[in-house]
Amino acid sequence: MPSKPLTPQDALIAVMIAVSAADERMTPSEFHEISAIVQVLPIFDGYDVERISNVGALVSDLFREEEGLDALLGLIVSALPARLRETAYALACDVAAADLHVPMTERRMLEELRDHLELDRLASAAIERGSRARHQRLDPAVLS
Repeated sequence: MPSKPLTPQDALIAVMIAVSAADERMTPSEFHEISAIVQVLPIFDGYDVERISNVGALVSDLFREEEGLDALLGLIVSALPARLRETAYALACDVAAADLHVPMTERRMLEELRDHLELDRLASAAIERGSRARHQRLDPAVLS
């Protein structure tokens, strides 16, 4: 357990790191996506980026515990105002989509997150579709 409660911004960071780490590694694309999100989105205005490493350590520590995922998701849900739950899921989906392929472990993490955040299935599907659309790439053959 953290010595201080998570802030809503910490919880959003934890969500992104957890999705990325679900397959036991953070790819360069996922790291870049998280960095870009923190630098650009207004929700992170004024956030002390030095906290990211502490949040990452918390996620890593909890992932090693037997009931750690449930504990982490509980911390995230308790730190997030209800109005930011869809935002958290959207950020998680964007990180998962950064590699253009979402492994089964990350899909399961998204399902767990969606359930803990108590998101509507239709809203969740729309968020997932939006993430896929934002992360599309052109086929190199199309460019020539």
